[in-house]
Parts: sequence; structure tokens; C-alpha cells
Amino acid sequence: MKNLFPKSLSRKTLTIAFASFVVLLTSLGILFYEGSKKTVAITLNNQQKVVKTHADTVNELLDEMDVSIRSQDYLQPKANSKVKDHLMVVWKQAKQVHIVKDNEKKTIWTTADTLAGLLKEQKIVLSKHDEISPSPQTAIKDKMEVGIKKAFHLTYVDGGKKQQVWATSATVADFLSQQGIKLNKLDRVEPSLTETIAKNGVVNVIRVEKVTDVVEEPVQFAVVTKKDESLEKGKEKTITKGKKGRISKQYEVWLENGKEVSRKLLSEQKIAEKQDQVVAVGTKDLSLQVSRGAANESGKEFYVTATAYTAYCNGCSGRTATGLNLRANPNMKVIAVDPRIIPLGSKVYVDGYGYAVAGDTGGAIKGYIIDLFMPSKSDAYRWGRKKVKIKVLD
Repeated sequence: MKNLFPKSLSRKTLTIAFASFVVLLTSLGILFYEGSKKTVAITLNNQQKVVKTHADTVNELLDEMDVSIRSQDYLQPKANSKVKDHLMVVWKQAKQVHIVKDNEKKTIWTTADTLAGLLKEQKIVLSKHDEISPSPQTAIKDKMEVGIKKAFHLTYVDGGKKQQVWATSATVADFLSQQGIKLNKLDRVEPSLTETIAKNGVVNVIRVEKVTDVVEEPVQFAVVTKKDESLEKGKEKTITKGKKGRISKQYEVWLENGKEVSRKLLSEQKIAEKQDQVVAVGTKDLSLQVSRGAANESGKEFYVTATAYTAYCNGCSGRTATGLNLRANPNMKVIAVDPRIIPLGSKVYVDGYGYAVAGDTGGAIKGYIIDLFMPSKSDAYRWGRKKVKIKVLD
């Protein structure tokens, strides 16, 4: 019993010493293991950290950190690069983006942080007139969709006024909305609102108005003729003067770009009645006063040069110097004379022409020259110019 305690004590001491030695070895091993690690500064998707690793390559390092690498990702240095102490590793995960440019869709991978960076990366240059959605400052998200509309020249005509503008609209309706153009109820657009606008196309806005127009118009009076046996044939006398009437008319008027294109009569109302003009027309035939037997009566005879004219010759009014209306009486027998030789109003007989009245004068009728009235130009041309005998009956 005396040696039992000391033996146990020595065994216990031995066990403690061995355990302490194992702990020491383990601690030394841990210290050596940790001390042999390499220090690496790594940036993962813009998040920076410092890690210690026994990884031999960058790829092993990322595996340790549960980072899966795709070919589209940004990695610097390369995955097979050796890990050295104080190495700097940058990894940025690529995101998938759908770019829809002028209705054409393209899918790309990018590591850009913002849409502006993506445009620079893809070498997409936008003018100030182009449209992009969302805005260039928007952060890139995976599977986001970017819409780009390139601007093009367009001719815009509003109410007849033409101007050149930039447009990115797909349809006419979109263009009008983009330009802040409002249409009135009756306005018309060419092409139609649903049509797609072509590059260098023309959008024509026709401003349409419907207005009411009230105008006063004169009503012409009629000329009523009455036969008067007391007046010489060819003479006229106004019995009642004519007076114009007035009428008010209401029209529906359509205007396009301020110009009238149609007019429709809606109603009319008399304001003043017209008064017809009454004219007495003489029927007394002077030639009947010269009887056919008068050729045998005594009278002055002589030869004259005779030409012919009509009521429609240049400078002719159709009325004679004595007031006879030759146009109203184309078959009347009248001659133009020099009143110093043959007095006006004289009854005469002209060979080849017949009984007539000296009822007219003329600037070229001087001396022994007369001008015979003919009903037509052809008759006047046939007569021509000839020398004839004339008898003045009274």
C-alpha cells in the first residue's frame, strides 16, 4: 500500500505531460499551417475583402469562396493564374440584357454597372433626339430589357405650314402625342393614325372647320317689252324703271386649312322685292310710208358711191344717229348719209337696195357717199363698194 500512490501520481504526471506535448505540437502545426497561407485582396461584384488561402490558383480560390465563374464574367487575373501573397483578384458577374433597337431584339452579356456603361461597352452612340428606356443612369439588372429608338427626319405639315422635325415614333398617333399636337373633332390626318411612319415620311394634319356664312345677294330685275304702234320701229321707251331686289342666303361652309372647299345652301329669305323694267318697243314701220309707186314720183336723182355695214361692226353700238335700234330690227332698210347732201329722215330709193330711210351718219360718210345697212356681214361683203343711182323722195 505504501508504493501504490506514488506510482499513480507518476502515471498521471506522465499523461499530463504527454497531453501537453500533443497540444503543443497541434498548436505549432496550426500556427505553421495558418502562417503558410497567402494573403489575397479580392473584389467580388464591387465588394472588397481580404482572405488567407492555401489555394494554388485563382480558380481554386474562387471555389473555396463558392463563386461559380462563367465565360462572360470579368476576372482579373485569369482563372489559371497562380495565387501569390498579396495578390489582387477582381471578379464581376456578367448579367444578361435584352436590347431592343428599332424593333430588333439582341441579347448580350455585360459586366457594366449602369446602362451608360453598357452603351459605351457596346459602342452604341445616341444623338440628343434618340430615345432610350430606362435612362442611361439606371443600374444594370439581370435579364433587364433596354429599348432604343433612333430618331429620323420627318416632314410635318400642320394647317398648311411645313416644318422638318425629328421623330422616334412608330405610328402617326405616337408621333402626334410625342410632339404635343392636339386634333380637333373635324381635323383629318394623312396618313391615318394607325399607320407606321416611314423614314423621311410626311405627316399632314388638315385643319377642318364647319362655319355658317350669311350673305346678301342682289336679284336682277327682268326687262318686259310691250309693243307700241305709236313709236317708230326700232325705237324704245322705258315706261317703268327696273329695281333690283335683295335676298339673304345662309350657307354651310367647309374650310380646310382656312380655305373654302365646299358650300351648301341651307336657307334663303327675301329682303326686298325686285321690280321689273317695262319698255315700250316701237312697231311703226317707216318704210311702209314710202309706197312702191313713189319711185315714179318726182324727186332729186344723182349718183353716189355706196358701201355696206352691219349693226356689229367695230365701234358700232347698234343704234343709229336718229335712235333706230338696228340690232333689234335686222331687216330694216336704213342708209347712212352726209346730212348736207341728203337730210336725215328722208325717204330714198337706192338702185339694187330698194326703199330706205336716211337714218344714220358716219365719220367716213362725206359728200356723195352712202353706207347701206345690211342684216349680216356676208351680205355686206357681197355688196362691196359700187356706184349707184339714188332718188331722194322727200
